[in-house]
Parts: sequence; C-alpha cells; structure tokens
Amino acid sequence: MSNQKLFTYPFAKIYPMYIAKAEKKERTKKEVDQIIFWLTGYDEESLQESIVQETTLEDFFKRAPQINPNSSLIKGTICGCKVEEIKDKTYQNIRYLDKLIDELAKGKELDEILRKEQ
Repeated sequence: MSNQKLFTYPFAKIYPMYIAKAEKKERTKKEVDQIIFWLTGYDEESLQESIVQETTLEDFFKRAPQINPNSSLIKGTICGCKVEEIKDKTYQNIRYLDKLIDELAKGKELDEILRKEQ
C-alpha cells in the first residue's frame, strides 16, 4: 500500500483489525487502547471521536494530542522497513503503532511495549 493510500485509510477501519489481532493472541482491547493512548496522547473520549468521525490515519496522527517522546525508543522492522529509519513523521508514527500492536500480539509485557523503565 502506498503512503498516500495508507494516509487516507480511515482509522475506524484499522482499529478493529488491531483489536482482532490482539484478541487472537489472547490480549485485550484495553491493552490496544493503552498502547494508542501512550503513543498518541489520545484518551478514551478523543479516540472514540476519531473513530466516529472516520478520521484518516494521517489526520489521526497529525491531530494526536502528543506523540510520546519515548516513541523514538521503538526499533525494528514492520512491513519491510526499519521504523527508526522512516523519514516521514506521520508514516513513522503509523508504523510505530503497527510495531507496538505486533509486539502485543507476540506476547510482550505491556511495560516493555510502552518502553517503561524496568
């Protein structure tokens, strides 16, 4: 999928996919939400508003209250590219979220996913 096509994809359509991926591996919607809140600064109300308004992925991240400064600690490959090397910030944030949801589905502890100090 090209960046432009990805940018125009509604967050409301990808959100249930994140939840399904997590639940398939016995994780929860609550954990998915915690990851989204941590990365973007959204809360439950603003997240639901973005879903109802069918906000595009691009606008979802551009309107994020605050991208977590520790997001730069997210490393690894997703969709064939290293997330830490992505130049476009919006695209990088989209892939950061993909990477975090993958980590959740692979069984990592939430504190580790959220880059909390041990």
